[in-house]
Amino acid sequence: MTAETPEGIAIALRPAGFPVRCIAFLIDGLIRGALLIASAGTLRAGGRFGGGLMFIALFAINWVYAVVFEMSAGAATPGKRLMGLYVTMADGLPITPAACLIRNLLRVVDFLPLFYASAAVCMLLRRDARRLGDLAAGTVVVYRDDGAPKLEFGAGLPQPPPVPLSRRQQAAITAFAARVPVLTQERAEEIAALAAHAVAGQDPLQARRPLSARLVGVARWLHGERPPATAEIR
Repeated sequence: MTAETPEGIAIALRPAGFPVRCIAFLIDGLIRGALLIASAGTLRAGGRFGGGLMFIALFAINWVYAVVFEMSAGAATPGKRLMGLYVTMADGLPITPAACLIRNLLRVVDFLPLFYASAAVCMLLRRDARRLGDLAAGTVVVYRDDGAPKLEFGAGLPQPPPVPLSRRQQAAITAFAARVPVLTQERAEEIAALAAHAVAGQDPLQARRPLSARLVGVARWLHGERPPATAEIR
């Protein structure tokens, strides 16, 4: 799935499917079970007071466990982290505290009628594998692709856009510049003609260059590249 940030940048997300999320859930279940056993062994000696603390520990392990880990820098419980997953908003932005609380509190609904049947059916019927809690919170569990490829633009000298560009226009020019290396010159010029207004008003020296190269130059400028000093002198 593709999400677009408020800055107009398209982010590719790979939703995690039902099997891998089941494995992550089982790992977290084992960890929670171990924590419960350890808490019970420690608090047993406290009598009735220890029993009261045990109920508090039971609540924290079952409900606070996921919230704490998903609000951390990794945005994932230990089970998700081991499977290379994390939780994010459906628009690609980091998960918010409100969304984290909603998706975890609605596990009660996802559990119905038994053994997370509602969650399983919902995840299996959707291409993005979102359960009911994810739909209500606007979140999605995705793979952590740490090695995302860097954009490779076509040939073009970085140049500032001569006219103000909206975020959507900037995103479109960036996407075009990344496609130029796999297009023929004729096709690149044909597509570039659709965005000719973005380079209208450039100086005569720039205007003599192919339109596609001028748009690539704008994309390079938008991504922080600057022309070498020798180019600026010329």
